[in-house]
Order: sequence, then C-alpha cells, then structure tokens
Amino acid sequence: MSSTTDDKTKDTSLAKAASNEDGWAVNFAPETTKWSDRTTGDKIKVTLMVFFKICVILLSLYAFICSLSFLANGFRLVAGRQAGEIFKNSAIFNNPIAGMLVGVLVTVLVQSSSTSTSIIITMVAADLLNVTQAISLVMGANIGTSVTSTIVALAQASERDEFRRAFAAATVHDMFNFLTVVVLLPLEAATGYLNRISGAIIAGTPGLQQGSKPPDILKAITKPFTKLVMSIDKKVITAIAVAETPEDFAALEDRHMLKHFLGIGPDSLSDGAAGVIILIVALAVLCITLFLIVYTLKGLLKGQIAIWLHKSVNGYVPDIHCGSVTIPMGWLSGYLAMGAGLLITICVQSSSITTSALTPLVGVGVITVDRMYPTVLGANIGTCITGVLAALAADGSKLYLTLQVAYAHLLFNITGICLFYVLWPMRALPIAAAKHLGNVTAKYRWFALAYLAFCFLLIPLVFFGLSMAGIVPLVIVIVIVLIIIVFVIIVNVLQKRKPEYLPAKLRTWEFLPLCMRSLEPMDRLICAPLGKAFACCPCCKPKAGSELTDIKVAKDPSTTDVAAA
Repeated sequence: MSSTTDDKTKDTSLAKAASNEDGWAVNFAPETTKWSDRTTGDKIKVTLMVFFKICVILLSLYAFICSLSFLANGFRLVAGRQAGEIFKNSAIFNNPIAGMLVGVLVTVLVQSSSTSTSIIITMVAADLLNVTQAISLVMGANIGTSVTSTIVALAQASERDEFRRAFAAATVHDMFNFLTVVVLLPLEAATGYLNRISGAIIAGTPGLQQGSKPPDILKAITKPFTKLVMSIDKKVITAIAVAETPEDFAALEDRHMLKHFLGIGPDSLSDGAAGVIILIVALAVLCITLFLIVYTLKGLLKGQIAIWLHKSVNGYVPDIHCGSVTIPMGWLSGYLAMGAGLLITICVQSSSITTSALTPLVGVGVITVDRMYPTVLGANIGTCITGVLAALAADGSKLYLTLQVAYAHLLFNITGICLFYVLWPMRALPIAAAKHLGNVTAKYRWFALAYLAFCFLLIPLVFFGLSMAGIVPLVIVIVIVLIIIVFVIIVNVLQKRKPEYLPAKLRTWEFLPLCMRSLEPMDRLICAPLGKAFACCPCCKPKAGSELTDIKVAKDPSTTDVAAA
C-alpha cells in the first residue's frame, strides 16, 4: 500500500514537472502552515500584509492606466499631425489594402483605435470618405490597437518564462486580428459583405434618433489626475484630416495640440518636444508600475490564494448530471470569459486597457493563454459596442452613415469570432501562433522589438508603398508570400505527422542555410556586442535554469525555428 502511494506521488510530481517544462504551466506551491494553526498575531500580520499588497497593486494599476493615457497623448503630440495628414489623401483609400494599412499605421501612431475610428467616422460624416473606404480603415485600426499590450509585455522581459507567457498573451490579440483581416479583407473587396449587411441593418432600423455618448467610468476616475498633469486638444488631428482647402490647412499649422504639461503652456514648449518628454516619462512610469504590479502579485499569489484564484479563473463550468445522462457544460467557460472581457471593456471603454491589464496576470501564471484568448475577443466586442453607442451621438443627418461604419466594425469582430472561436478546430490557430511567438521570444528576447517594428511599421509601410505602385505588383507579392507561407505550413505538418510522404530532402530543414531556418546567427550578431556592452541586460545575459528550449535544440539538431512554426 505504501509503495503504491509513493508511486502515485512520484507520478504526480513527474507530471507536474513535465507540465511546467515548457514554461507555460505554473505550479503554485501550497502553504506549509494551515490558517487554523496560526496564532492570532500571525493572522493579523498576514491580513495586514495582504491588505497592504492589495493597496499597492490598486495604486500601481491606477498609475499604470494613467501612464497608458500619457503614452497615447505623447504619441499624438509626436505623430498626430502626420496621422491627420495621412488621412487627407482620401483617394488612396479606394485600394482596400492601402486603406487597411493606413488604419494600422495611424492607430500605431496615435496609440488609440478610438481616436483613429472617431477620425474615420468624422470623415464619413463630412462626405470625405465613403463607407466602403471606411471599412478597410477600421480593419486596420483593429490591428493597430493590439500594439499597446505587446509593448506592455516587454516589461516582463527579465524573466524568461514570464516573458514567454506575457508575450503570447499580448500577441494572441494580434493573431486573431491578422487572421480575421486575411479572410475578411478579400471577401469584403470581392462581395461587400460587411458593407451590405451593415447597410441592411441600418435600412431595417426605423426611426433612427440621436443618442448620448455612454459614460466613461474609468475616465471619471483617472481624468482628474491626468488632466492636472497634462491636457491636449485631440480635435486638431481630426481638423487636419477633414481640412478641405489649403487655407483651412494653413490655419491649423499654428494651432497647438498641447494645452498644458505640468503648468507649462504651448508657448514655452512645442508639441513635438512635449510629446518626446511625455513619451519618456510615460514609458518610465509604465515600466515602474508594471514592475510593482508583477512583484507584488508574486508576493500575494502564494499558497492557497494562488491555487484558488488559478483554479477559479481558468476553471470550467461543471457538467450537469441528470440521472444517467450527463450534459457537458465545459464549453460554456470560454463564453463566460468572453462576456467578462466585454463587460470590463464597456466599463473602461478601451480594449487596450483591458488586454494590457490582463497581460501581466498571464505572465505570472494566474491566467492561462487559452483563457486569455476568449477574454480578448470579448474586449474586441466591447470596444465595438461603445463605438456604436458613440456613433449615436453624431449629427442626425449623417447618423445612418456613422452607424453603418460602427456596425461594420462590430460585424467584423463577430464574424472573426465565429470563424476562429465558435468553429473549435480553427480556435487553435491564433493560440498556437501566439504560443510559438512566445517560445521564440523567450529564446531570443530581442525578437519582441523586431516583431513590433516589422509587424506594425515596416511591413505595413512596404505593402503600402507597393499598393501605391499599383494593384498588379501588390497582388503578385501577396500571392508569392501566401504560397511560401502555405508551403511551409504544409511541410511542417507533414514533417511532424507523415514524414514518409515527403521527399527525403524535405523531411528536415537542414538543407537550408542556417540563417533561413534559425534566428541563431542573428542572435549572435545582435546579442554578442550587446552582451559585452551591457553584461546585466536581461535580453543578452542567459539565466541559469531557463535554457530549456536551447537544450532541446542542442539535443535535436534537426529542430529549427522554422520547423517549430
């Protein structure tokens, strides 16, 4: 009997070790001392310590949310005018791909999909854009808004496994948006799917009346402090975008966005200089507050508290037993998480805040990436619903146009959820892609910055330039890229499952030069100089006990970054 018990204990410990080997699972150690065994003094001490840590987390979270507001304002001051000028040339938006890429770039520049979407709706109301052009721009804005949580994930780069989970949590939002755009952008260009259905909804809604903008609960809490520190005029960006004559545009050149920053007015500080200072301060505050949140969470989430929270957040709805019949209910758990993301986003009116606040929790292991995914989808729906409510505040004569754009945005996300969540086999695609990026980033931590630069800046700029050259070269490049991607995916699947179906040369990627199948040469090129200059840099100095991925690669020389895709 004792031998059997020991074997079971050993098997359990081995299973836990195996589940944590890849850096995704977190095994929270149970408390060694039960609460009932503690003395009264210990109970008071523990209670006060927990209360103190909760206060630190709440204050840090408040400062973190304020820093996100400052970060967005800093980007607006630095690049807001350029974003408005990009919108001015509305003729380029006749190309849906160009329009989508402009939506990405502008949203990255102003760090707010709400700002870019409001500009789009204003331009539609002013007859400067039609609904078809606006839909492609909104798709791009949907992609651009996910960059904020990816930036937030960088704050956990010092711990390899935390960074793995945090970066995957942030990029699962990106993967969903990328995949949905890949499907719906060609479909919209070919059939007008979103345009037609949103138009039919508007046509079937009798007696449209103006409404009031929904209350912003979070802004009511944070605005007194953020307004005291700084204030900007966001309407300048919209005014630049809708300026119709050279005279109107010239009149805006001397108009400052900055109202004040720490008591300094626009006469003493230019928009660009203020934006740079604010960006530096906001990033510093963001990193400090994230460190405090993560460090305090690690101290708080110990023992039974961590186990209870981990199980409750990531748990499943129990099945219903009716005699001999069992009704499975576990599938409902994801939809409940989606509903939670929706409600939180409606309250705070920002999907970026929702996803950015949850990313550190995934990093420390409280929330899993699989449970983060439906929560992000709910946040996407939440920001669309607030957009619909905000569109009701538009001028009555243009209400049908602004609502059609808002409905198209909502339909875009609902269709994406149906494709990549409701259809459960497709659900694995964005999660697997995000986890792969998390693994690559844990091994090569500089890859996170490269990912941000390429996906949200360089690639949109390259394809935007190609779209300006004409539709033919753009389509040729896109087709070639898609053929390569599909080929690599098919070969990877066959290598893992049916290698005998492949020619001998294609059963591994070893026939390719190392630089084409691994990031190791680039890693040596980037990290070797940095490691000498900054010996304490977490991205360049490997930590003991965190090289599980490297060990696996060393043992299996056929395993490469390409093969792991």
